[in-house]
Amino acid sequence: MLLRAAGAMLIPLALLLDTNDARSALSQAWPPFVLVAGLLLIGLVAGRDGLFDAAAARLERLPGPPAALALACFALVAVVTAVLNLDTSVVFLTPVLIKVARRRGIEATPFLYGSVFMANASSLFLPGSNLTNLLVLSTAHESGAAFFTRMLAMALTATLITAGGLLVLHRGALQTGAGGPAERVQAPLRPGLGLLGVVAAAVLIVVLRDAALAVLALGLLLLVLRAAQRRLALLRSLAWLGLPVLGSLFGLSVALGTLARASAFPADLMHSAGVPLTAAVAAVASVLVNNLPAAVLLSSGAHPHVGALLLGLNVGPNLAVTGSLAVLLWWRAARAAGATPSALAYSRQGLLLAPLALTAALLSTYA
Repeated sequence: MLLRAAGAMLIPLALLLDTNDARSALSQAWPPFVLVAGLLLIGLVAGRDGLFDAAAARLERLPGPPAALALACFALVAVVTAVLNLDTSVVFLTPVLIKVARRRGIEATPFLYGSVFMANASSLFLPGSNLTNLLVLSTAHESGAAFFTRMLAMALTATLITAGGLLVLHRGALQTGAGGPAERVQAPLRPGLGLLGVVAAAVLIVVLRDAALAVLALGLLLLVLRAAQRRLALLRSLAWLGLPVLGSLFGLSVALGTLARASAFPADLMHSAGVPLTAAVAAVASVLVNNLPAAVLLSSGAHPHVGALLLGLNVGPNLAVTGSLAVLLWWRAARAAGATPSALAYSRQGLLLAPLALTAALLSTYA
């Protein structure tokens, strides 16, 4: 509701400004939103094909204490986030991690919050891992391989620090429930459309500089094929995209991008800011207006510290539930899985995890 209200207020104001600014903001914003829609569709098909359930079955059978299981789950979230995007990750893996914890008799809280904190922290590996990456790099046309090489140290550091911090914060809950599940679910992993779609999407994102339309076409093709086989309901599947939220964020992003181009303030501020201030401003802006509109707002001009900007936009949302689209999707997925997420508990953990990850990642690259 807040997103829609903000968009409703800002869009008319943006339309009164230079139409060239509006076109520029629109051209920056649409490809990332199209890409995430395609990735969500591919993730939906992969989930219905049993790809994530198969991963859960394998995780469930891992030997060792609960902490080892939690680390394995966090690693799965990091990989799926990097390849498919963090929004897809939280939608489909949050229920999986909760299920794995319950079947092993472990308190589900570390897995519930770990799914979203790890998704945000692990979204710096590839351009398609997070919409913010694509929004900031919309004019750079950097290949996925080049982006991966440039961001690897920062992405790995943020991921590892967040995972370690989660283990420390939830050490009490992870000291019990080491026994195996009462029954084991056999979920064999078979090659299918979902798995092929995941692999194809990863290849497209790495190889193509502008993969948005190709990935959306792939997602729609997979969805239509599964609908034709009556394995998915077409209209119900499209509801998984959360079009009202996506549309509100898209409108807000275009409006803020237009306003930013009409004013020199955001560009001047970010151009003169040093590395730590860049990351801090991006993190705070993410919490205040969501990281997608913040990405458009703060990247309206050339920026000297793109890595720090992306770090703040991606890891900053771990501070509060208002920070990213992924958190909103995580909240919905968690409630659907029978969990009870708390905004207060989220921020209590995030206020410790996010600054540590931000600082360590900056030191790994800029020290």
